Amino acid sequence: MQYEVEINGRAASVSVSRRDGRFIVALAGKQWTVDAAAIGTHGLSMLIEREAGADGASTGRVESREVSLATDPVTGQLIVGLGAVPMLVGLDSRRRWGRKDDAHANATGPQRIVAPMPGKIVRVLAAPGTPVAHRQPIIVIEAMKMENELRASRDGVVTDVFVREGQSVEAGTALAVITPP
Repeated sequence: MQYEVEINGRAASVSVSRRDGRFIVALAGKQWTVDAAAIGTHGLSMLIEREAGADGASTGRVESREVSLATDPVTGQLIVGLGAVPMLVGLDSRRRWGRKDDAHANATGPQRIVAPMPGKIVRVLAAPGTPVAHRQPIIVIEAMKMENELRASRDGVVTDVFVREGQSVEAGTALAVITPP
C-alpha cells in the first residue's frame, strides 16, 4: 500500500507491503524489513533491517528500536517517540479537500488544549488575553524526556490557561482554552 505521510511538517510517500510475516517499508529510494510486536497499548518493539539494494538483498545488520505512540487530541496526528525524538506524524494527511487540521481552523466554538500524555509543563507561551494565530505554539510539555509544542488549531484569543511552568499533568488534563476572535 502507498501512504502519504507528514512527519514534523514534511510530506513523504511511503510504501508498505508484507513478506514472510514482516513489513517491507520503502521511503526515498531506501528499503527496510521491519518485524514489529506490540508492547502494552502504546508501544512497539521493532527489529529493523536495511536492505542493500533494489533486489532486496539483506545487509545482515539488524537494529532494535522501541517506539511509543500517542494521539494529539487537537490535530488528530500521532505523536511518535522514537528513542528520545518526538515526531508529529499524519497519515494520508493531504487530500484534495485540504489538510486534516484545516477542519479545526474552520471549526466554531472554543478550542481546548489538553495534555496528550502525562508530563511536565516546561513553558507557557501565551497568557490569557493573548491573540494567537493558527499553528502558533501555546504550551510546551515534556513527556518521556521529549519536549512537545502544543499549538493553536486556528486563530483566536487565549481565554484561559490552567497550568503553570513546572507543573506535572496527567494525559487529558485541560491546559488552555482558545476562543475564536
